[in-house]
Amino acid sequence: MSDKSKAEPASNIENRLRSLRSARGLSQGALAGMAGVTRQAIYAIEANQYLPTTAVALRLASVLGCRVEDVFSLITSGEVIEGELVGALPTGAARTRVKVARVGERMFVRPVAQLGDVLNFTVPADGLLLGPALSGRKKSTSRVRVELIRDRRLVEEEVVVAGCDPAIFLAGEYIRRRQERASVVGWTMGSSASLDALKRGEVHVAGLHIVDVKSGESNLPYLRRHLKGDGFTVVTFASWEQGLIVRRGNPKGIHEVGDLARKDIEIVNREDGAGARLLLDQRLATAGIPAAKVRGYKRTVASHLEVAHFIADGLVDVGMGVRSASGLLGLDFIPLQEERYDLVIPTPYLTSHPALTNFLDAIVSRPFRTEIEALGGYDTRQTGKIHDLWGKA
Repeated sequence: MSDKSKAEPASNIENRLRSLRSARGLSQGALAGMAGVTRQAIYAIEANQYLPTTAVALRLASVLGCRVEDVFSLITSGEVIEGELVGALPTGAARTRVKVARVGERMFVRPVAQLGDVLNFTVPADGLLLGPALSGRKKSTSRVRVELIRDRRLVEEEVVVAGCDPAIFLAGEYIRRRQERASVVGWTMGSSASLDALKRGEVHVAGLHIVDVKSGESNLPYLRRHLKGDGFTVVTFASWEQGLIVRRGNPKGIHEVGDLARKDIEIVNREDGAGARLLLDQRLATAGIPAAKVRGYKRTVASHLEVAHFIADGLVDVGMGVRSASGLLGLDFIPLQEERYDLVIPTPYLTSHPALTNFLDAIVSRPFRTEIEALGGYDTRQTGKIHDLWGKA
């Protein structure tokens, strides 16, 4: 009986030909001519419709100046790793879907469900939670074991961003156009919590929008008070308007923060440390209104979109948020101030993380800027501007 080996399915092969060709500035036709194959063959290989022979793979690698395994490699899954659990171990944690991120030399694990109800069904997991890791003979409460369902190398290319701007997920699609299989994972949290997560080394990027009361300057005064050293790069993502989101037609006649003290008005608030919460507290203090006089002040949600949903569903009358969130759900908006949403990145990550440069290139690209402006409420004229944290903005 003869031993006939089966061809490896294309779905099991990680194919980097397109990204390597693009990085070297070669068209499909140019690469085909240099490798002695047809342009149609290059197209089919890049589309995962055709696996090249060993000879063709060797010629392609030679033209690109790399090894064959740099162009084509097996995708493996099922590897069991250990990582640091962010938050509490979920109830009934066995086989919980999780995202896994490598930040520096550490691996972090978060349940996908923490992304929210909608994204829980649209964002693919990196692995399945097996349970607590063993430390000696005891189970660890902070470390867990995860069975990966994606190749570990692909997991390590993910860019993890903490912040409250939902457009960050759109940036993930644009980065994939530049670096196949790379992606962006956005963890929704307020500005101060995002910066704290960055300082703890849990994310690659923190987004924030905090306007200094005295100077009116965005973010830099806050960062100077809460960061040490000059090892951070501050890049503008976009500017936006923040204000009061109200129901369509503004049936309660809300026009300013002072109206929130009325007995017929109920609000939904953001968590402590969020930029929207800070703005609300500043305006209430200026108006001489104690927080206890505002109905719903202690009811909090974790994002601008959740604020808008509460209002659109008729659960409350008003909340502090950004114009883009109000426009998405057809609500009315009362602007209070313009803010700059900046991204803070530990500078060493720009050279050590394989996808961060492509992430920054993606957000400054004209197609991306045009698309987020079309969402409404975004101004991208300063997108990509780098700010000197310790000098002049």
